[in-house]
Amino acid sequence: MKQKPRLHALVTGATGGIGQGICMALIERARKEDMDIHITAAGLHKGERIDALVASLRGAGSGASGIAGDVTDAAQCRSLVDEAISLGGDLNALVCVAGASIPGRLADLSVADWDQTFNLNARSVWLMAQAARASLLRTRGSITAIASMSGLFPHPGYGAYSPAKAALVMLCKQLAQEWGSDGIRTNSVCPGMIRTPLTEAVYQDEEMLQQRAALVPVGRIGVPDDIGQAVAYLVGDGASYVNGVSLVVDGGVSEHMLSLIPGRPRKEEGQRR
Repeated sequence: MKQKPRLHALVTGATGGIGQGICMALIERARKEDMDIHITAAGLHKGERIDALVASLRGAGSGASGIAGDVTDAAQCRSLVDEAISLGGDLNALVCVAGASIPGRLADLSVADWDQTFNLNARSVWLMAQAARASLLRTRGSITAIASMSGLFPHPGYGAYSPAKAALVMLCKQLAQEWGSDGIRTNSVCPGMIRTPLTEAVYQDEEMLQQRAALVPVGRIGVPDDIGQAVAYLVGDGASYVNGVSLVVDGGVSEHMLSLIPGRPRKEEGQRR
């Protein structure tokens, strides 16, 4: 009997809204393609949140395990990968979702906040990639990191977040160049405005929700599944020739800024000179 194809994904930051959306999208893809799937969901702490997520993933038809560790610590990154392999075998996919922003103007930002933002959003992905490299080599697997549209365009008042996410985008491109010939593809996803438990307080304000949605050419705020589907594509065989890409999933909002400039061009302004 022919053995089913297999997917083992280690997802960091899995208990957040986007992390959970990614896990569920991977399960959906596995079901459609008749694959065996195991998701190792990693969070900072063990407890109810990780346990509830694992139960949910199992209920959706996936093998699932929950582990905990600090992705800004090199030794703990190695431990996370080793534990994941012991639970589900070699990794086919490393999905790095863990990240955070510490708002603040650069003139007032502390060195500690700058370092923490870079450590969590960029350095942690490098550490996890290093730790997972040997396993991914054996499977010719992939790395996908969650960056942000704020890593492509400056976001004033967000402290080191935009510089850190920009560094993450470049890190993924660098990994793609250095490890692509070894069979390890690396890509990033840049979400736009996504409605998650972390941002829900903003969207409870109906006026704010409408104002934000009006900025998006497709007319709505994103949901975690939008990011999950993008990651499921990048992880899958259909993206086997996609390497070093920063996939923007924002409904077109980040390319919409020129339309906000007051005044409309007159016909003569578009004529040849």
